Amino acid sequence: MANNKLIVDERQTDLGKFMVGRLLPFRKKRQVGPFTFIDHMGPATIGNGKYIDVDQHPHTGLSTLTYLFEGEIEHKDSTGTVKIINAGDVGFMTSGSGVTHTERTPANKRNDEEFVLHGYQIWVALPKDKEEIEPRFDFIPSNEVPSWKVGKLNIKLVAGNGFGKSSPLQGYSRLFMVDIFAEEANTLDLKGKLKGEVAFVIVKGSITTQNQKVNAGQMLISKMDDECEICLDKGTQILLFGGEPLPEERFLMWNFVSHDKDRLKKAKEDWQEKRFPKVPGDSTYIPFPELKK
Repeated sequence: MANNKLIVDERQTDLGKFMVGRLLPFRKKRQVGPFTFIDHMGPATIGNGKYIDVDQHPHTGLSTLTYLFEGEIEHKDSTGTVKIINAGDVGFMTSGSGVTHTERTPANKRNDEEFVLHGYQIWVALPKDKEEIEPRFDFIPSNEVPSWKVGKLNIKLVAGNGFGKSSPLQGYSRLFMVDIFAEEANTLDLKGKLKGEVAFVIVKGSITTQNQKVNAGQMLISKMDDECEICLDKGTQILLFGGEPLPEERFLMWNFVSHDKDRLKKAKEDWQEKRFPKVPGDSTYIPFPELKK
């Protein structure tokens, strides 16, 4: 592979009762466009005593994008939002100056029946002048996500702009996120379709580029001008995401993102001193994690 192309393997992270695969950031690449963090949730069987319960935790300086292929999650946050995110919906919580939220299996799913939960949670760094905006939650139901077919390719524009179309979810910088499924083996030519850095997350199946096969659970990162065509095997599903990089470097500390390391320290102190807004009716609290030595 050329030096400007990277293949990333998921690193499994244990979240108690649930395993996630972490794709971004990693040592050689901290961001793709404004995207700073990607967790792959599942596929996992939920129900019959096994549920998702992520207690109250904070964010600053970013937006979280939740996108599911299967299952559902109940989102609650300190703006007062309560929303069930189903497969195909897009949940977009902007933390700005500070927000707390929880993610749980909905009450109506806490029974003997089992279901599959599968999706991604993605962090998008806010531009410098938007890092301290008021928190808010945006929701795009699945039937409002632009969807179309090109031959045997099914395409959904989850966020931003691409392929000459615009998603209702624009975010705060020039970005894109696209869900593509190949009913049959197909070649995807991206020349002129997207703008900026691009990453290919292989959800299932595999793609081939420059005689290099990239499989499910991996991610290919490249520059758009250098990577314009990929081949998808039959039954392959991929997520494309990226966009124009933010001009300043971004730093991460736990759930906080900023161009300013001092701002991260303040966010840590505010959480430890319990100065963040709270999710109404929720008294849970995830402590700031101990740093690894």
